[in-house]
Amino acid sequence: MENQEKIENFRQLIEIAKRGNPEHIVYKFKKDITAKTPQYIEIKYQDFKKEIEAMSTALLNLGLENKKIALVGNNRYEWCVSYLATTTGNMVIVPLDRALPDNELEKLIKRSGATAVICENKHQELVQKIKKQKDNVLETIINMDLEKTEEKEVKSFWEVLQQGKQQLEKGDTKYQQIEIDCNKMAIMLFTSGTTSEPKAVMLSQNNICSNVTSLSHYLKLYATDTLLSFLPIHHTFECTITFLFGLYWGATVAFCDGLKYIQQNLIEYEISVFVSVPVVLETMYKKIQKAMEQKIPVEKILGSHLRTILYGAASMNKDTTMGYNELGITSTQGYGLTETSPVISAEADDRKKPGSVGLVLDNLEVKIEEPNQEGIGEIVVKGPSIMLGYYNNEEETKKVLQDGWFKTGDYGYLDKDGFLFVTGRKKDIIVLKNGKNVYPQEIEFLLNKIPYVLESLVYQREQSQTDTMLCAKIVYDENLIKEALGERTEEEYQKIIWEETKKINQTLPIYKHIKKIAITTIPFAKTTTQKVKRFEVLKTV
Repeated sequence: MENQEKIENFRQLIEIAKRGNPEHIVYKFKKDITAKTPQYIEIKYQDFKKEIEAMSTALLNLGLENKKIALVGNNRYEWCVSYLATTTGNMVIVPLDRALPDNELEKLIKRSGATAVICENKHQELVQKIKKQKDNVLETIINMDLEKTEEKEVKSFWEVLQQGKQQLEKGDTKYQQIEIDCNKMAIMLFTSGTTSEPKAVMLSQNNICSNVTSLSHYLKLYATDTLLSFLPIHHTFECTITFLFGLYWGATVAFCDGLKYIQQNLIEYEISVFVSVPVVLETMYKKIQKAMEQKIPVEKILGSHLRTILYGAASMNKDTTMGYNELGITSTQGYGLTETSPVISAEADDRKKPGSVGLVLDNLEVKIEEPNQEGIGEIVVKGPSIMLGYYNNEEETKKVLQDGWFKTGDYGYLDKDGFLFVTGRKKDIIVLKNGKNVYPQEIEFLLNKIPYVLESLVYQREQSQTDTMLCAKIVYDENLIKEALGERTEEEYQKIIWEETKKINQTLPIYKHIKKIAITTIPFAKTTTQKVKRFEVLKTV
């Protein structure tokens, strides 16, 4: 697709994808990942389109038009069919985090007002329990793992799909008659809630499709590309970039067998585009460095087809970025939020600047609100990918959406060339007694560059009524530190890491100096997209 077509809804997205090459493979995966000799399943674009139409027809015949359908499960083919069958059939999809504990999932299913839930075996019992309760509207349960319906109240995904195919064969035209309002809520997404109760973000099909269209001016994929889907697919970054953006370009998506199989899957599926997060990429790069030291070919870790890495959620160590580039693998980062569908800015191959999160997408406006002397202020954004608001929460919506401008809660600045720089979350900023602002992520980024440091968290402690000191909790890698320094006591490791911290202090203004550190080998609590739950970690310091 040389001229990127503008799309406003998911029906147009599916048409564009199929038009490229109907016989092309859209999904690859193993039928059973535990089998000694795996059987590979390949789905063609034309068959994917037919199954979306059949599933949507079946859901419409179950009386679900205009209703909400919660979707919870692993990254898998049935998830993708369900997402597009729901949204292209004038129903609202509610993708949920499969890793949440049962009590949290129960709360979100009820809060969403879902009439139907499409789930896996793991959550069937919970969903059945919810259905029996009086304080919800849940009526229909569809299980993606069931080949056949075993009990009346839980339907098999594949039997529902088959019913839809039969309904279409008999001339059912409900799906064809649907008119899509591309500006009304079609997707309800709960924020990951690193600090508070998750909010339900209302997105339209045009919100996401405008983001996909604009992103295509910065980032080009090919029909010959294969992407690996391993980040949680309910999350807007994975969902928009791997699933929907991959579809837009007519590429192939392979479903990962699980976190510990990433390396194996990169090789066996001949992955050319890897959508990831810095924590995974940095861990992988450490393996590459070790392999190179032992004169092991890099292909044994990454395969021989990987050409580009797309990442978001956090900044990546500069040395890691340069390391991949030296291997001939380009790395491209994007920045955004669930509320912005999600991308606000992105790098392009020929437009990058160290430390920046790229250029603002061409259909968005960004301004810096109440900038300080350094030009740093809150990043606010306006454009077609901004959410409709928070579901049933007018008060929170008014706080962040004013005259079409969305307050991101991130601080940053724009340079003279239009590159956006993010300095930290507004709520994480440390205000010292002398009135100076410290962005903890800026110092954490430097601490994390210490070779055996995995992650760090900078916080403040009052020394006196007139003074505040900055402290850091540091997670180190036991194996890496032993390799570098030999077997030592924890006290000795503490002293060595403190010496490295003092070197970092020398590069910073005095008010940003770390005065005290604590070290541990226990990783910080994180969300499913690997963001540190700062408020939880701070309880332990």
